[in-house]
Amino acid sequence: MLIHFLIAGGLLITLVNLRLNLKYLRKPARDSQIPENPPLVSILIPARNEEDNIANCVESLCKQEYPNFEILALDDSSSDNTAGIVQRIAAKDNHVRLILGAPLAKGWSGKNFACYQLAKEAKGSWLLFVDADTIHASYMLRGVLAQAMELKTSLLSGFPHQIANSLPLKIITPTWYLVLMGWLPLWLSQRSKTPKPSIAIGQFLLFSKEEYWRIGGHEAVKSKVLEDIWLGIEMNKHGGRHIAIDLSDVVSCRMYNSLGGAWHGLGRSVYAIAEISVAALVMLMIVAYLGYLLPFYSFYREFFIINGEGLLKVIIFFQGAAILLMRWLSDRHFKNRSIISVILHPVGFLFLFMVVIYAIIRRLAGTGISWKERLYADKPTVQEEAIEANPD
Repeated sequence: MLIHFLIAGGLLITLVNLRLNLKYLRKPARDSQIPENPPLVSILIPARNEEDNIANCVESLCKQEYPNFEILALDDSSSDNTAGIVQRIAAKDNHVRLILGAPLAKGWSGKNFACYQLAKEAKGSWLLFVDADTIHASYMLRGVLAQAMELKTSLLSGFPHQIANSLPLKIITPTWYLVLMGWLPLWLSQRSKTPKPSIAIGQFLLFSKEEYWRIGGHEAVKSKVLEDIWLGIEMNKHGGRHIAIDLSDVVSCRMYNSLGGAWHGLGRSVYAIAEISVAALVMLMIVAYLGYLLPFYSFYREFFIINGEGLLKVIIFFQGAAILLMRWLSDRHFKNRSIISVILHPVGFLFLFMVVIYAIIRRLAGTGISWKERLYADKPTVQEEAIEANPD
């Protein structure tokens, strides 16, 4: 009984924290005003085998309602037609320039080296790194720059709308936002006048150019797989203001096209988290199991197997209701409006658990993990590896 009281109390605190986060997360405004002399913004896109996404991304950026920007797309040794697509768009729009990336340098992860090359070529006083699978509303740049200048941020990131094109992905994809919104007190950084830790999401990173180079840019985290998290850590370490906002109205991202792609992509992220501490990750797994999965097993057991005590059944019912309410609030806020995915939340979380176990096993075995036809190993370097199946 005590453990269920504690779980219920923890879920209540998590629910309150999630509600505060959703209430206080800032959003780019459609009617945002730009400065009289708008600064040049360099929009930087690292792209490796992105022929299915790159056109939509670049073309949406070309339509920005902002008068002073450049778009640099770097082809990172793609084996498909990524470079050709960018070149075709560049021929029609002088905002766009294609850069052919250098061979991967020793000691670097692929994306970090691509971003570093882009930053060296950028002319703007603001650097916006976006992933090639993102699509942007026409007022995105005006809105986010207004937020960054108002808040005097060194680094602005945030939460795009995550597009899921199948029921399994609709069940799985929102689990990350549910955890982040429930566990991290982001509302404190939104309301604080002094720099506080926040979170960075690599799909969208907007830096003041001066602040970017002050912390060493991507070179400071060159071997890291989760470069976004580590760039945020570096910015906090150097006293820069780092804010995460709600980007779901202005940025959409199709992270994964298939269940296999989600498995490999999430596995890569968890593998990188395990680099910090496997023990800490296991502890987080235990907490997540108690808070997001055990209540549903307990509900099944108490209501359908043993017909337990009345008070215990009330507590367990509250636990399940609180989890589903949090999932519904988070999904609705970030424009994931599938009620079925909310009901099937335990299935999505179970998938996430299996990914975590897989990544921990790979980490402990030292076998590394593959992504974009590169092997991310336990060593501080990333080595090219020919793999039989492309994990999307």
